[in-house]
Amino acid sequence: MDHDSSDTPDTARARKVRRGAAPDAPPQELTPPDVDPVTNGSDDEDEARLPDILEETGAVGEGPLATGHDAIERAVRLAPTSAGVYRMLNANNDVLYVGKAKNVKKRLSNYARVGAQQPARILRMIAATVSVEIVSTTTETEALLLEANLIKQLRPRFNVQLRDDKSFPYILITGDHWAPQILKHRGAQTRPGRYFGPFASAGAVNRTITALQRAFLIRSCTDSFFESRTRPCLLHQIRRCAGPCTREIDFPGYATLVREATDFLSGKSHAVKQELAGEMEKASGELEFERAALYRDRLAALSAIQSQQGINPRTVEEADVFAIHQEGGFSCVEVFFFRTGQNWGNRAYFPRAEKTFTPEEVLGSFLAQFYDDKPPPKIILLSHEIEESELLANALSIKAGHKVEVSTPKRGEKKELVTHALTNAREALGRKLADTATQGRLLEAMAATLTLPHPPKRIEVYDNSHIQGTNAVGAMIVAGPDGFVKNQYRKFNIKSEGLTPGDDYAMMREVLQRRFKRLLSPPEETAKARDDDFPQWPDLVIIDGGRGQLNAIREIFESLGLTQVSLMSVAKGPDRDAGRETLFMPDREAIKLEPRDPVLYFIQRLRDEAHRFVIGSHRKLRKKDIREAGLQEIPGIGPSRKRALLHHFGTLKEIERASIADLGKVPGVSAESARKIFEYFHPQPG
Repeated sequence: MDHDSSDTPDTARARKVRRGAAPDAPPQELTPPDVDPVTNGSDDEDEARLPDILEETGAVGEGPLATGHDAIERAVRLAPTSAGVYRMLNANNDVLYVGKAKNVKKRLSNYARVGAQQPARILRMIAATVSVEIVSTTTETEALLLEANLIKQLRPRFNVQLRDDKSFPYILITGDHWAPQILKHRGAQTRPGRYFGPFASAGAVNRTITALQRAFLIRSCTDSFFESRTRPCLLHQIRRCAGPCTREIDFPGYATLVREATDFLSGKSHAVKQELAGEMEKASGELEFERAALYRDRLAALSAIQSQQGINPRTVEEADVFAIHQEGGFSCVEVFFFRTGQNWGNRAYFPRAEKTFTPEEVLGSFLAQFYDDKPPPKIILLSHEIEESELLANALSIKAGHKVEVSTPKRGEKKELVTHALTNAREALGRKLADTATQGRLLEAMAATLTLPHPPKRIEVYDNSHIQGTNAVGAMIVAGPDGFVKNQYRKFNIKSEGLTPGDDYAMMREVLQRRFKRLLSPPEETAKARDDDFPQWPDLVIIDGGRGQLNAIREIFESLGLTQVSLMSVAKGPDRDAGRETLFMPDREAIKLEPRDPVLYFIQRLRDEAHRFVIGSHRKLRKKDIREAGLQEIPGIGPSRKRALLHHFGTLKEIERASIADLGKVPGVSAESARKIFEYFHPQPG
């Protein structure tokens, strides 16, 4: 997504005003940059040493704080008195803060007053500011939506940031086939059919779909697989599909099953269960006990769905429930989804917010970002009253096309739902703090064991994968005080021409050079990858290998002028036994840790995660090539067998999924050919 707000749809009518050009950025050093004492540090420490901050940054006269006030004053002089969004930028043109106001001129004037009492967080922000950008909007509602959009795009350091913003899965009952299919769906809802959701996780969707298959016998296979069947599949035999592919059920009968499933997901679960119970009693009365047993099993499946959903409200049909809990400088927002009177799961979020933010401030900013790309329900229930609840409700109502109510209930079932969510938020944050403390102790122990200058805040682990030099791919995983940081993972498709197949040294050299040359590039080139909540420079780099691999990467780092990054290689033990690894570091003897040492176990976890990630990346790359090449490259598979395989399975993807036994059932495919086909799609990387 383009980071220039003038290109976004929200600002098509907006007027952009730029005040105070940023000075040229300082030359980029060839070593990791030092921490800026003005824009980093503990909020508690800042509050305690507020007089020192004022003196260091120059509250009056000259200094960064005075420079910041001057930059804001220049913006105030030409700022509009109408609604809009403003962005504060530092010397490198990085956005420090995004804010919105009904009267931009008035809001910026508050920052420009030198003698005003300001929190330490605001003083640090002003001290780092060298310019201000302003975007005028038609209404304050438009400003709220634009502010949320820009915060998610630009991730400013001084804003509350919604860090985990994955899309939610839905259940789709398709509408473009005579025998509708039930499946999990993410992304744009462009395929014809009925969508039900959102669900909190893929696991919740998968469990619900499995139970719905047992209850309503709706198919889950693809259309191509459906059309190629000549006999019912295993799902029909275990009573999870009615078998419409081979006409085990007629069209009216299957349409009834689809209608019942749709009614159940639409909130008519009680009526559906009553109807099934009536059919069961009728079959039993007619002494058709096998048919009665089928209805009994379907009723049991429906009961299982509702028991898995836990608390299901009686008076709330459609609502999202948000509860926030703060402790130890962290915030946790727990979200519950209720649709059609059913609980469709919950998820915990840990937004990045400085310690001085109140729960109401964090929750208000979180909500605007949360619904930036999601459809809001009719009711949003909150644990804390936010300042701009009416403005948020109006903005979401315009966006959704229906009335959205934002409230903080005081009594009744809605209050019980919020209390339940608050309990979950408290427990989730407790687990998060415990995990963070454990991770912190491991990093401290690692620093002591490896004689590092300080506990690493960012660890990068590299690995590569290939099969006889083909489809070579390298990967980097990242870990820090909060565990694995998956949004920082990177994969590298090896591009070097003339690379000797299987040359692990050359592949690792290319990966590291590409990674650190990019990191050493000018700030504007790395702006998209920047996350002020997590350092971009590693304290420790780990690779899989022995002394030879370590010396190779050491030469690469020296050629780039990098001298402040610690390096380590991890050699597998005899017979590749875990617990007998040897650790190598420059200019030091090899390190052997006890098999039960927690630090060794931690290093094994890091290495195994890198291996898992690179193998997954390699397999995706290889499967892409396989799909492009088709079946022609498999030894012994000619046109006749290819046609037989495609006729039996329908698509190449289904052939990939098939077991050796299933492949051997295809006419003309011997056991040896089945083994070759399976091994072609499931190779063992070297």
